[in-house]
Amino acid sequence: MTMASLTPLDLAALLCSRVCHDVISPVGAIVNGLEVLDGEQDEEMRAVAMELIKKSAISASARLQFCRLAFGAAGSFGASIDTGDAEKVARDIFASDRTVLEWTAARRLASRNSVKLLLNLCLIAAGSIHRGGVITVDLSDGEDVMTMRVEAKGANAKLSHSAADILTSAFPAEAIDGHSIQLYFTTLLARECQATLNVSSAQDTVTLTATPPAAPAETR
Repeated sequence: MTMASLTPLDLAALLCSRVCHDVISPVGAIVNGLEVLDGEQDEEMRAVAMELIKKSAISASARLQFCRLAFGAAGSFGASIDTGDAEKVARDIFASDRTVLEWTAARRLASRNSVKLLLNLCLIAAGSIHRGGVITVDLSDGEDVMTMRVEAKGANAKLSHSAADILTSAFPAEAIDGHSIQLYFTTLLARECQATLNVSSAQDTVTLTATPPAAPAETR
């Protein structure tokens, strides 16, 4: 479906599908581990199953906590959120991956939508380095008007042309579906924050920025 035809119900349904997609893998692994425990008598195999269940449960919890902050209404509406909470859920979701998170931004309070935008930029950055790498997060001073910069470095780091188009174009050519809904949601967050999204690429590097509007010049 096109962006013009994406109704609030479509948006909610596609976002729910995205969250379920992120969580179903570790939950399925937990179920498989429990099935092994139920019918396996070999102690070594039972130990392997328990380790699988433990790792999968940690992964599922991390993904749910991340999704709650990145997609949900964490905290009361209108409330500010500590960026330290965003850093924690980001570190937890990347902890078992081949991705290293370098969060260089100082801890501060920021608007709920700003934090959601930041986490979604981190998710997009992670998706551009399929073989793993380093994600660096930096924020300028400010609250609702802070500038965000998320850089991903890794072998063959790349953001697809359609992804860059959705993030930066007022009228993307690609239709919005379950694969691109998170990108589209990111543009909605940027719009709410009155921020301009920009995507740039260099060798093995993808950089995403969200820049607030320039302050009006003072008149004398």
